[in-house]
Amino acid sequence: MSKVHGKLLKIEHQVNRVIDHLKGDDDGPTLVFFAGIHGNEPAGVLALQLVFKNLREKHFKISGNIYGLAGNLNALQKQIRYQDEDLNRIWNSKKLQKINGSTTTDLHSEEREMLSLYEQLSAILDYAAPPFYFIDLHTTSSETSPFIVMNDSLLNRRFVMNYPLPKVLGIEEYLHGALLSFINEMGYLSFGFESGQHDEQLAVTNNIDFINYTLLLTSSIQANKQWFRQVKAGVDQMSGIASSFFEITYEHRLTTLDKFKMSPGFVNFQKVQKGIEVASYNNRAVVAEKTTQIFMPLYQTQGSEGFYFIQPIPKFFLWLSKYLRKIKPDNLLTKLPGVEWQDDTKRALVLDTHIAKYISKSIFHLLGYRVRQVDASHLVLRSREAASREAEYPKSWK
Repeated sequence: MSKVHGKLLKIEHQVNRVIDHLKGDDDGPTLVFFAGIHGNEPAGVLALQLVFKNLREKHFKISGNIYGLAGNLNALQKQIRYQDEDLNRIWNSKKLQKINGSTTTDLHSEEREMLSLYEQLSAILDYAAPPFYFIDLHTTSSETSPFIVMNDSLLNRRFVMNYPLPKVLGIEEYLHGALLSFINEMGYLSFGFESGQHDEQLAVTNNIDFINYTLLLTSSIQANKQWFRQVKAGVDQMSGIASSFFEITYEHRLTTLDKFKMSPGFVNFQKVQKGIEVASYNNRAVVAEKTTQIFMPLYQTQGSEGFYFIQPIPKFFLWLSKYLRKIKPDNLLTKLPGVEWQDDTKRALVLDTHIAKYISKSIFHLLGYRVRQVDASHLVLRSREAASREAEYPKSWK
């Protein structure tokens, strides 16, 4: 058990790994909400405690299972993002193999947290029934209008269309080792919700509305029309940004040796004119090379991503990518020079950039592949669709 603090919220709560769990009498979906994966983000934890309290006190009719899981208990206690390593950057099979073969005394703080979370996740997948929904609740260091961040699978897209919020696709190309990417690669629906700035009371309120709306969308709870309208109104009003899809076009990555400082006053989705100085990096000015929009500017001491640039995705390209993925032209890609399957599973392609240097990454994005640089001349392109458990999910949601 750890204490969760809210500096601006003036709240201190006790929290366990399992914040709470409600099982309904009727069959239904399994919803798993993660919160506090970063220890300086208590808003999601507090919101989950309040939502579960309300569900219990008012005796809501529940179908399926609803879980709330706390992430980095040690970091939450210390009110820091992480102690030894970012818990949301270490989720991969190699790391899991390492920690599963080690005693807890051989592991650092976040590895112990990861092992505990993985054991809980495995138990839920064994115990509960599909369809599974995994949602990670976060806040940001800069001011922000609430938004959704997600891996670009058609399953994720289809569900998040229900939210009147901006949606940012493709962050998995830049943000390696995220918990939700790990879960998404298992084929399950998973996405993140950023509710506001750290420790703002509004971030807690936004999380409460978002959680309740998700429970209603999935028919996990039953409610009267008046309460449904109230919850929906809260979600409708929480964002000042158009309900559009965005893609990341640039990441400013940092190492522990870099000297980095954002220029003051930037907020998420803010339009940045060409030539504007956005940050200082190793005593040099970082200037926008073209007019764009800034995303998740770093206003805290911990973190390896200084900021991103994003741009809206035209609806035509969203439709085109959906169409191309449905007809599955993947095998034709290996007919291109310098492109071949990584192995017999046909879940990933390897591209030799010396041979296939004229092939744009955007083509592979349309077809549902995320792109990772593995060495100076090779890219690995992993399918976002190959593992999808689409058949386990409803064809439509409320």
